[in-house]
Amino acid sequence: MSRAAHSIDPNHPFAGSLKAAPPLAHVLADDGGIPNHPRFPLLIYPDAICLPGGRRAAASLIQELFHENGWTGSWVNGVFSHHHYHATAHEVLGCLCGSATILFGGEKGVEIEFRAGDVAVIPAGVGHKNLGCSSDFGVVGAYPPGQSPDMNYGDPGERPKSLADIAGVALPGSDPVFGVDGPLMTLWS
Repeated sequence: MSRAAHSIDPNHPFAGSLKAAPPLAHVLADDGGIPNHPRFPLLIYPDAICLPGGRRAAASLIQELFHENGWTGSWVNGVFSHHHYHATAHEVLGCLCGSATILFGGEKGVEIEFRAGDVAVIPAGVGHKNLGCSSDFGVVGAYPPGQSPDMNYGDPGERPKSLADIAGVALPGSDPVFGVDGPLMTLWS
């Protein structure tokens, strides 16, 4: 795990809602079932967003932030309680309320306590599973332009196609939280 320093551009439209703590970068190895990403680390931005009160207002702020930074196709829900990954898209999750323990990277991965205001940027191929959550847990998810997620579960038959798909997923044009100058652009280069 590593951290990359970052500062917030005062001209960023959401500068007043963001905290400049550097993300945590987790390199996750292929565990034989969940392939994870061969180059890009999972990025966790702890307490990155100062959220307004209320679920609807928090969801709206996170959706607007992701959209402003070019990550679209947003949705509001939770995280599945079974291992799954997307081979055709990178994904960002912003926790809008509550908390959960999320296992990233398969059974040999890393458990993260994911709380309101936290953001996870999940490279294509990285597994994620909700191990348990508060009753009010919710996230906003989104994807880089031109990418839409498929669903994979670590089954042996899906692996050859998934590995080829993961290799073909393009680098995003911006960090979903901090934009074109955000830490993702360095950590995923």
